[in-house]
Amino acid sequence: VFAVNGFLRVATALDIGLSTKCVVIPKEMGMCHKIGYSEMRLPNLMGHTSMEEVIQKSSTWQHLVNTDCHPHVGTFLCSLFAPICLDTFIQPCRSMCAAVRASCAPVLLCQGQPWPASLDCGRFPGDEDTCLAPLSRDYKHLHQVLPKPTCQTCPAVEEFFTHKRVLEVFCDSNFAVKVKLSKKRTAFEDQEYNIECQVEFITQGSLLPYETQSMIQQWLLINEKCIERMSPTHRPMVYLLVGNIEEGIILVKQVYRWQRKDSQLTLATQKWRQHKCL
Repeated sequence: VFAVNGFLRVATALDIGLSTKCVVIPKEMGMCHKIGYSEMRLPNLMGHTSMEEVIQKSSTWQHLVNTDCHPHVGTFLCSLFAPICLDTFIQPCRSMCAAVRASCAPVLLCQGQPWPASLDCGRFPGDEDTCLAPLSRDYKHLHQVLPKPTCQTCPAVEEFFTHKRVLEVFCDSNFAVKVKLSKKRTAFEDQEYNIECQVEFITQGSLLPYETQSMIQQWLLINEKCIERMSPTHRPMVYLLVGNIEEGIILVKQVYRWQRKDSQLTLATQKWRQHKCL
């Protein structure tokens, strides 16, 4: 959780000359519930004048926040959609926008969307003004740098295979994660998913199971087209995702459909513990 005070630089702030009011950030704006404050100004910095409009427009960005494409993506977006209730409007600094755009624009492109003109970094103040600035570089050294998921071509889903073939693939891989996917019904008919992950094995360095689970969830959110292909209905579907971590990048190279009556994947994961690779 980041308190907004940690991002502020001191100088003159923006006053857009609108009559504004302080309101509680609504429960529907989940992405703005862990940013260090609970009240926002309305109208906001995106020009939205009603709470209904704020909720609807901000909901389209929840998916990007879920991908965790940048540590400040939630703070950046919430400073615009749900600006903190102070005497003046505090915008994000141009440097924060640029940092978020550099990491998150490729994720949007992966989903077929360009970085929007409404978030053009040129509209935001320089770091010499009062604005939300990125946290210092020291912050990065306090946190482990984990491998990153990336946009990639979706592997074909394999439904017919032998456990011996699966074991051969395991030998060329350094993680296998069992994933349960199901669609969520949302108020705005957006595509959202429940993603449950269970790590079957990791052979890469010192990665922990919960870290690998988190990275696979991010991979699925970034490669949303793969989820759409794997979840054609609202019925839960189970898959085994197998791949490698190469030069700090997570690559999924095989996707197996794990059907209820399928003993081949179960057999492969059981035999893996004693299996000797050639």
